[in-house]
Amino acid sequence: MKIINSIYYFFDKVEDLVRGSLSRHPFIYTFIGGAGVVLFWRGVWHAADGLESSGGWNSILFSSWGSIVIGVVILLITGLFVSMFIGDSIIMSGIKKDKKVIDKTIGEVEDEKTDIEKVLDITKEMKKEIEVLEEKVATSIHEAK
Repeated sequence: MKIINSIYYFFDKVEDLVRGSLSRHPFIYTFIGGAGVVLFWRGVWHAADGLESSGGWNSILFSSWGSIVIGVVILLITGLFVSMFIGDSIIMSGIKKDKKVIDKTIGEVEDEKTDIEKVLDITKEMKKEIEVLEEKVATSIHEAK
């Protein structure tokens, strides 16, 4: 178990470093990430082909139709079936009956922008208030010593 934790910790730290570096270069990040995704799915595809060609039940399970059924079952069990194909934001916009940005009028977009700016202003005010409170707490702790 200690080895697994060490491996997990190592890859967690490497991921943080790589993601931090690549996030400053989104174009390069896109190509590297895209290549990783394609190679992963290529490996899955070839593994399934290998299992299918091994004969027996594997040839049925990993046939075209078997792969579809297994894939749908896995996606349904993990709760990824709908979100994988249409995304959470589309579902939420449908539930809230939001319009697509292209269907909104200029006035609606401006109203939304104003609302976002108000929330941003409130957030900035709250940040200032928190900083003041932190200073007061630090001062009172320092005086108590």
